[in-house]
Amino acid sequence: MSSRAFITGVSGLELSATEREFIRGMRPWGFILFKRNIETPDQVSDLVEELRDCVGEADAPVLIDQEGGRVARLGPPHWPVYPPGAVFGALYDLEPALGLQAARLSSRLIAADLLDLGITVDCLPLADVPVAGADAVIGNRAYGTEPAKVAAIARAVTGGLEQGGVLPVLKHIPGHGRATADSHFRLPTVDTSKEELERTDFAAFQPLADLPMAMTAHVVFSALDPAQPATTSATIIRQVIRGAIGFQGLLMSDDVSMNALAGSIAERTRAIVNAGCDMVLHCNGKLDEMRDVARETPELAGEALERAKRALASRKQPEPFDRQAARAELEALMDRVGTA
Repeated sequence: MSSRAFITGVSGLELSATEREFIRGMRPWGFILFKRNIETPDQVSDLVEELRDCVGEADAPVLIDQEGGRVARLGPPHWPVYPPGAVFGALYDLEPALGLQAARLSSRLIAADLLDLGITVDCLPLADVPVAGADAVIGNRAYGTEPAKVAAIARAVTGGLEQGGVLPVLKHIPGHGRATADSHFRLPTVDTSKEELERTDFAAFQPLADLPMAMTAHVVFSALDPAQPATTSATIIRQVIRGAIGFQGLLMSDDVSMNALAGSIAERTRAIVNAGCDMVLHCNGKLDEMRDVARETPELAGEALERAKRALASRKQPEPFDRQAARAELEALMDRVGTA
């Protein structure tokens, strides 16, 4: 049976009867978890299993934002704390090999945590390139301010996830680093020239264009499309994301319920689909909004279906891994930052 082209959150630690009915009837392609969905390892595993049971797909993707630093849905007392991306950048500045190894180890450890729970997709890495004066929404989540360095660390993060059997989602394409507002709350506009964007922001994503999935930025780039943010801009999706950057994987929106987007949830959903995103992401677990998203998203078909299939097929079996040794090595590398 086919899926619809959306990924949904749910409201709590277990599914309500109405959520079960909704999921069985509307068949989202995947699910995403947040802190409101997480209490203990057993509880999370049970929720993941029930989500998949509702759509009858043993490999239905379950996503999470587990970056490290302040963006971490899993945390103490049941899960470790991981460093933010800027730490890898600081190590890279000491010695590139150290920064890349720390990034790889951290994401490999995160992948092990996720796979224990049945979570198979992490919304990571970031290739956003921040600039002075930008909003702190990216901040120390970023790996650096030089495109080549950012891309190299993002590739190392990707390698760790893939070695652990977890699929990466590249974000926030084509770049959130210059935004002077947090798109959770209002729409940022970037007035940088096309040439400068290509040299910096877009250049960090180009070496990562082969990744299986990416998430859009709710950001207006006035030099390219002054009317629409990248998420709902057919021009940016066609000319920049698919064109100049060359990304051909599964393209999902950032959260459709974020305040950067205008209109009703139904109107936003239609705009995302019409612009060329393959998948609509809805995160807040509000059932009335979930229903609006589901009604406005098509069944997965055509190129979007093929991209979704290729993304899932690219997930690898986890490689042998000594978690204790990896954690000790990561901690030793972190000490290098503290003493530098």
